[in-house]
Amino acid sequence: MLLRISLIIAILAGIGAGVVSYLEVSDKVPALAKQRDDEKSAKLAKIDELKKTNEVLAKTKSQLAQTQQDLEDTKSDRDKQLARADAQTKRADELTDKLAKVTQARDDALNSLAAYKNTDLTPEQILKLSKDLKGALQEIAVVNGEKLVMLRTIGRLTNELAKFTDPDRFVKLPAGLHGKILVVDPKWDFVVLNIGEDQGLITDGELLVSRQGKLVAKVIVRSVEKDRSIANLVPGWQLGDMIEGDEVSPAHPST
Repeated sequence: MLLRISLIIAILAGIGAGVVSYLEVSDKVPALAKQRDDEKSAKLAKIDELKKTNEVLAKTKSQLAQTQQDLEDTKSDRDKQLARADAQTKRADELTDKLAKVTQARDDALNSLAAYKNTDLTPEQILKLSKDLKGALQEIAVVNGEKLVMLRTIGRLTNELAKFTDPDRFVKLPAGLHGKILVVDPKWDFVVLNIGEDQGLITDGELLVSRQGKLVAKVIVRSVEKDRSIANLVPGWQLGDMIEGDEVSPAHPST
């Protein structure tokens, strides 16, 4: 009987201990579950953050590659402009040398003609000298024309090159350049001028618009033809309405 009672007590004690253990564990399970969920959420957040960081890094690498390519393109354009400017300068030097030789030939012909006016030269000989002189004068006119074209080309290339080497530099225009407005479009703020490449006008040159000696506006040249050009109004420089017949002159004349 005593043994049975002891056994029952032991069983009850074991059950009690089990209940206590169960209660302790059941209290910890929600905390452990919450800890697990928090760690999972933190891990997912880190994964999402890493993904975004990788995307930003990839985008930055792409932008850097594009920037490097743009830089290479700019350097290439600059080198091409330098090469063209050097070639045009060399051509201008050659034309200057040729002009000097032709001028010397003209002077020699003039001297020869003057020296032989009072001689016994035949009319045929004098006619030949006169023909030679006329040919030399025509050749000088051609060389002068070519030289003028070369100088204008050099000026244009110099200003194009300045866009790469000194973007803030003003485009210089001939000091004696003057023209008038032929057409005004107030809706799109552009004007058509009666001057162009033949007068020394080049793209991006700035012109002051005046009327009876008073400043009206400032325009910048956007398109140049042989004897015509199109210019846009420079923002902030309209002091009055532009009209047909207004005069234009260089805002930054060459000295």
